[in-house]
Amino acid sequence: MSDLRQLYQEVIFDHYRRPRNYGVLPGANRKADGYNPLCGDRVMLYLRIEDGIVKGASFEGSGCAIATASASLMTEAVKGRTESEVEAMFARFHAMVTASAPVPALPPDLGKLAVLAGVREFPSRVKCATLAWHTLRAALHDKSGTVSTE
Repeated sequence: MSDLRQLYQEVIFDHYRRPRNYGVLPGANRKADGYNPLCGDRVMLYLRIEDGIVKGASFEGSGCAIATASASLMTEAVKGRTESEVEAMFARFHAMVTASAPVPALPPDLGKLAVLAGVREFPSRVKCATLAWHTLRAALHDKSGTVSTE
């Protein structure tokens, strides 16, 4: 196994074992619920948006290592960004994990999220990695109901 792949796995397992921003977000003014029926992953995402900027993000739920790590990394990455920046980040992240060919260069603004690029090699895991992101979009647009990966 390459050193880079080993490092990526370590980051994923660290965020799975010790997820950042886990729990209800006090003062949240947006939230959304997500569910992946394929494997049972569930996520409730909380956002606090003020003047179009994500001031806080957290999540609760249960799921596999990829789903939990993705939610943890995502909540760290979106804080302090505008809603339009978060939308653009969603598009770049989604393209990265769903690309059928290797991405020639990972988007630099994705930072630690690049550790999830390898899930594109495992199509059944892409939904695990993107569940929190689809739930994030629903929260941004203040949509009710449960977001599903199906």
